[in-house]
This record gives sequence, C-alpha cells and structure tokens, in this order.
Amino acid sequence: MQPEGQFQHIAAREQGLRRTLSARQMAMIAIGGAIGTGLFLGSGFAIGFAGPSVLVSYAIGAFISLLLMGCLAEMTVAHPTSGSFGAYAEHYVSPWAGFLVRYAYWACIVLAVGTEVTAIALYMKYWFPGVPGWLWIVGFSALLVFVNARSVDVFGAVEYGFSVVKIAAIVGFIVLGAYVVFGNPGLVGDGAARAGFHHYTAHGGFFPKGAWGTWVAVIVSIFSYLSIEMIAVAAGEAEDPERAVTRAFRSTIVRLVLFYLVTLALMLAIVPWTAAGRDESPFVKVMEAIHLPGAAGLINFVVLIAALSAMNSQLYITTRMMFSLSRAGHAPKALGEVNARGVPFGALMLSTLGIALATVLSVLYPDASFTIMMAVSMFGALFTWMMIFVTHYCFRRRRAALGLPAPAFRMRGFPLLTLLGAGLMLAVMVTTYFTAEFHMTLIFGIPFLIALSVVYAVWYRRAQPVLQPDAKS
Repeated sequence: MQPEGQFQHIAAREQGLRRTLSARQMAMIAIGGAIGTGLFLGSGFAIGFAGPSVLVSYAIGAFISLLLMGCLAEMTVAHPTSGSFGAYAEHYVSPWAGFLVRYAYWACIVLAVGTEVTAIALYMKYWFPGVPGWLWIVGFSALLVFVNARSVDVFGAVEYGFSVVKIAAIVGFIVLGAYVVFGNPGLVGDGAARAGFHHYTAHGGFFPKGAWGTWVAVIVSIFSYLSIEMIAVAAGEAEDPERAVTRAFRSTIVRLVLFYLVTLALMLAIVPWTAAGRDESPFVKVMEAIHLPGAAGLINFVVLIAALSAMNSQLYITTRMMFSLSRAGHAPKALGEVNARGVPFGALMLSTLGIALATVLSVLYPDASFTIMMAVSMFGALFTWMMIFVTHYCFRRRRAALGLPAPAFRMRGFPLLTLLGAGLMLAVMVTTYFTAEFHMTLIFGIPFLIALSVVYAVWYRRAQPVLQPDAKS
C-alpha cells in the first residue's frame, strides 16, 4: 500500500472536472441507474427463481447494498474524486488492483449499455413497427452522447428528469396496488383469484423453490441494485462533496429498498407468482389483471424511459472511469483531456465506440456474442462490488496504522460488516457457476481478469501517471 500522502497526487491528477452536481442530482443519478429494466422486466426473472420468497432475496440484496453504500460513503467523504473506488483500490490495495477494478468496471458498464440500446430499438417497435431498429439505435445514441458532451450540469438535469418519470411510475403503481390489495381485492377476480396475501402461500408455499431458489434470486437482486455505486464516481463533480455524498447515499438506499420491496410485495399479492414469471414484465401482468386501459403502452413507455435513463447514467460513468484510467497512465493521454465544458470528450467517444461494438456484435452474432458480453458484464459488476469491500478493509487498516483522523462519515461495525459484505459477494460469484442461467459468468470473467493482469504486467506496470492540462479549448 502506498504512503497516505500520495493520494493527494491521485486527486490532483484528476482535476479539471467541474463541481456542479447537487446532492439531489447525485441521488437521482444513482436511482436512475438502479431503477431500470431490472425492476420493470428483470423482477419477473427473480420471481421465477424464488417465488414469493423473492422478497427475502431482495432484502438480502438490499442488506449487501446497504453495507456497500456505507463503505463507499466513508471512502468518498475522505477522498471525493472521479476515480472513486478504482482510485481507492490503487492507493489502499495496489496499483494493479486499481487497474483491474477500473477496467473491469468500465468493460462491465460499456457492455451493459450496449444491450440497453438494442433493447430501446425493440421498445420503439411497439409504436413504429415499420421503422428499422438501427435508426432508433443511432438516433437515441446520438442524443445521449450529445447530452453527455455538453456539461455535467446538463447531464444532471436530463437524468433528474428521467428519474422523476420512473419514480412517478413506481409511486403510481404502489398507490394503485395498495388500493387493489386493501380496498378492492375483488377487482382482479373472485375466490382464490382475489387479490390478497394468500397468494404468498397458495402455489407451493412461500419457498416453492427452496432455500437454493431464494439464494439464486439474490444474484438478480444484486443486479437490480447495481449502479448505486455511481454516486461515488459523481462525487468528483459534486458542489459540496462531503455533504452531498452523505445525503445522497442515505436517501438513495432508503428509496431503493422501499421501491423494490413494496412494489414486489404488492405485485405478488395481486397476481400469483406463477403468473408473474419470466415471459413478460410482471408490471404488465398486474396491469392486465386489474383491467387498466392502455396498460401495455404505458409500461412500454416507462420501460423505454428506464432504458434511456440507465444508458445515460452508464455512459456518464464509463466516461469518468476511462478519464481516471488515462490520468493514472493506464490509457492514452488524450483520453484524460477535458474540453472547455469540463467534459473528457475523448473518453466519452471511446466509451461510445465500445457501446457501438457491443451493439453490432449483439445484432450480427446474437447467440455467442450476447452470452460473452453478459458474462463479462456480470463478472465485472460482481468483482467491483467485492473489491469495494476489500478496499474499505485496507482503507480502515491503513488510516488506523497512520493515526489519521476519522472521516465525517464512518461505516459502523468494522471490520465484521465489511468482511461480511466481501464474503457475501464472493458467495454470490461462486453461486453463478452452479446456476445454469449464470454459468458462463466465471468461465468468461476469470480469463478476462487474467488477460487484464497480463496487459498490466507487460505494458503498464512501470508506467508513471502524468498530469494532464485541466482544460483544452
């Protein structure tokens, strides 16, 4: 681990980005990334694994997320920089660890956004079936690249608007669902078909797939909560990092837990879990059950906004992560330059090329390429979360050894809760190997990590970070 004073050098080399994001915008960035197609579409996948016990699965996922947020908040308050958990791993674990975390996370998000943009084309076919999908891909990609190229406050305003639409849809669903379950259960049908909590045990009990099914669904829940870590990256452009980060972390985790758990609880009380499976969005199933006119079009619009929001947030994050890699000397110097608006435009363009590559591959070779892209993406996400816990452990130990004062925000229960979080993430990663739907995660993910390690050892081990100009007109 490097001497503590060297983090000032890491922070200095990442200067040049503008600090204009408010705590409210930062919270919306994280919510925008986390409340995406994972809730509107992926929740049915999780229900198929676990049945009603998916509530336990999402509670476990929320607990892991809470631990992660606590660890990240403490490190971010101490060191608010766009390199975030990648820079923390570089400083407190090793430069090699920082290299792996940043590239694994960058690849994870780029590939994930590649699938989002292809999904957007499918959603638009609902209203415009005769328009070629590639036109929507090009059009929406250009729009979001333009948003990200303007300035961070423009990005923050757009993402805030996207998130408001999604949150309004979820709140509306919760109000409607509560009315059906507690006020008019006969709206869905008579007898056993009536809405109510009897659905929790009516089809094989609360644990129809056993404890294993409940645990496997935790993998899906983790993916639903992914992107909460984006707040830490956005801290490098926050107006008042210490205050904004603390408020954003606390508000985000509360909202996410409430939205996910309450929504799923009502969903499972309105329709049997066997009818809210993987073939269609459970939101659509519920809307159909209560005979809401125009349900399919409404859900399609919300899912479209969810995909655009996730793509927008993730494009922002990939740009900042590549910017950090460049400033660390692990990517071409041009990618670390910022333009007059304070945007690392070269890093943005590279991230866009990665998305374009993922999109082309997913269209030309949907079977093989999609499997590989999703496997690497899933591995990168899980690996990053596990390394955040490892980094926090090293962070606390190093600062204690040097006698440094505690940050304004501290993660409670150290070291037990930090080690518990790391252990749970390791268990989730191992579980993917024994689950047919996620079996390829480690098979492609570990070789990907080895390849990154070889690249680091051969080309970058002796590279010295170079400070770049703060702005380039």
